[in-house]
Amino acid sequence: MRGAELLAWMRRGAGLSQDQLAGRAGTSRTAVSAYEHGRKSPSLDTVDRLVAAAGYELEVRPRIEFADVTVARGRVVRVPSRLPRLVVELALASVELPLTVNWSQPGRLFRLSDRGDRARVYELVLREGGDADVLAYVDGALLVDLWDELVLPRAVRSAWSPLIDQVRGVLDVPVVA
Repeated sequence: MRGAELLAWMRRGAGLSQDQLAGRAGTSRTAVSAYEHGRKSPSLDTVDRLVAAAGYELEVRPRIEFADVTVARGRVVRVPSRLPRLVVELALASVELPLTVNWSQPGRLFRLSDRGDRARVYELVLREGGDADVLAYVDGALLVDLWDELVLPRAVRSAWSPLIDQVRGVLDVPVVA
């Protein structure tokens, strides 16, 4: 999504007209329109002000890249450079996995708020899913919490273990206040 489209999406998501957003952000409606249509490029300060006026936060987070890890019999497992985090509503949602991930029980609804269902989804996604599936269904903190309970093929577990161990190592460092 381009920046102009993002501003328009955010404004509509907040239920605001261009005039209302402009009033809240201390700018003109014509400026908001120009930003949304790509005729003008707002400064970062202006974007931050517009985002805040719409009730959102501007956030920068590390990009997650995926790498191929070759496992038994030449099979490739895709492993992220870091664990994804989902907003709570997505991390605990009810989901129907795509057929490419859950071909044995098509149409089954999994409740991610249920630990057993979440474990099953994580097993399926880590074993059968692609990059988009990991980003859509796996919350890194919840994965680390479930890791020792997951039933995974040895090759999949060994491909993901370095990342899990790295995160656990960071978590084991005592926090000094």
